[in-house]
Amino acid sequence: MTPPSARTWYGQLLSRFVTLWYIKALGTTAFMVLFFKGYFWVLHHPLTEPLPMPTLAVDDWVPFTALGFPAYVSLWFYVSLPSALMPSLRELIRYGLWTAAMCLFCLALFWVFPTQVPVPDIDWAQHPELQFLKGIDASGNACPSLHVGSAVYSLMWLRYIFLQVRAPTAMQVLSVVYCVVIVWSTMAIRQHVFLDVLAGAVVGAVFGWLSLRRVPVFRPALVENA
Repeated sequence: MTPPSARTWYGQLLSRFVTLWYIKALGTTAFMVLFFKGYFWVLHHPLTEPLPMPTLAVDDWVPFTALGFPAYVSLWFYVSLPSALMPSLRELIRYGLWTAAMCLFCLALFWVFPTQVPVPDIDWAQHPELQFLKGIDASGNACPSLHVGSAVYSLMWLRYIFLQVRAPTAMQVLSVVYCVVIVWSTMAIRQHVFLDVLAGAVVGAVFGWLSLRRVPVFRPALVENA
């Protein structure tokens, strides 16, 4: 077997991708189904009347555009990458448990302290894809933005993975740009305001740090002796 130190970074990523691929595929699907069941239950059964989130000047700096919709929905591809690239069942389970903890934390906040985005002066009938989104999501469960939190959390895990396989800096930059575009899209399609985004980024960063704080990025002894 080719030692890890002799493999290319993309070879290592491919090896990780095919490892336990069936468990990853089924697990990710099951997780998303359970998450959305909980998400929509909380959305329609808040403890109190949702509080409209205040807007700031920065919210006006991001113009509305329906072009943000593809970036918005692409989050589900981005957040699937870390689990798809886990090298072992142990790391996959650890990642899944921390991801579940972050989602449960946010769902609890949505339930106890429900918030919603102020209704913008936009004719959604002119944007069918967004009209559908607004119809099912109702711009509730606003703060913190779990969309942003999940993107930042995934960004931190992808950084860890790319450092492990010694991927080129361009991969890190691409991941950061992708994350930023997703964050931008949440405001561009008026699904969130800046305070939602800020709170979501904090949640994602905190859970990312907690889940990675005791994990060494490099394991030189294991690589050299492999």
